[in-house]
Amino acid sequence: MDYLALNKAAWDERAKIHLASKFYDVPGFIAGNTSLQEIELEALDVQGKSLLHLQCHFGLDTLSWSRLGANVTGVDLSSTAIEQARALARQCQLQADFICSDIYQAPAQLTQQFDIIYTSYGVLCWLPDLQRWADIIAAALKTGGQFYMAEFHPVQALMEGYSYFAQAEPDVEQEATYTENSSSKKHTMVTWPHSLADVVTALLNAGLEITALKEFDFSPYDAFEGLVEGQTSSERPRYYLVHQGQNVPLVYTVSAIKNR
Repeated sequence: MDYLALNKAAWDERAKIHLASKFYDVPGFIAGNTSLQEIELEALDVQGKSLLHLQCHFGLDTLSWSRLGANVTGVDLSSTAIEQARALARQCQLQADFICSDIYQAPAQLTQQFDIIYTSYGVLCWLPDLQRWADIIAAALKTGGQFYMAEFHPVQALMEGYSYFAQAEPDVEQEATYTENSSSKKHTMVTWPHSLADVVTALLNAGLEITALKEFDFSPYDAFEGLVEGQTSSERPRYYLVHQGQNVPLVYTVSAIKNR
């Protein structure tokens, strides 16, 4: 099974749908809004720093970091998404480099090391080999550089019936996309589960020092079944999932540095 071909085909189609969705609100971004959420905005200072955004989709977060003063490079598997990212950069007159590549092949196209490597929300499930992923991150970071990830919590996937723990064979399913303008058409998607322990262990084995691991009982995105909008400390909405009267963890973040 060629999982890369299947996932690329699905994400090429999703990129077209997402560009026109209210979920991503491209007109708002063009008008000057940020696509970044409160979690990552509170965690990172990117002014004047080089930033590599892995699995960047069509570049809204990448370009939002550019607006905050970062020198950005985005990488994504989908050629359609990268074309859209480059077009948005031109339209918004933002400086950014975009590379179309599977993450495991991306190092061949990277010409520098970075101050910050960033990835977020729904990215790890597409990767079969976390240790290789972590090793690539460590190699692409400058000494003293920071890795930061905000990711959906694997407990949420467990609540939907997926494995929490790694498994030999991937999940192969027919899925429509998650935006409000999704059609009834479904695409074949190939994914792998990864526990928190797997993520942390891979980063430690790659030689990075974990400086923070945080968990959040809300999602900034209304992207799963059963979420309810709840209390917020800002203008941004927060979405919660309640199980037997208790909030389910929906997001976690990992921050790490490269000391040598």
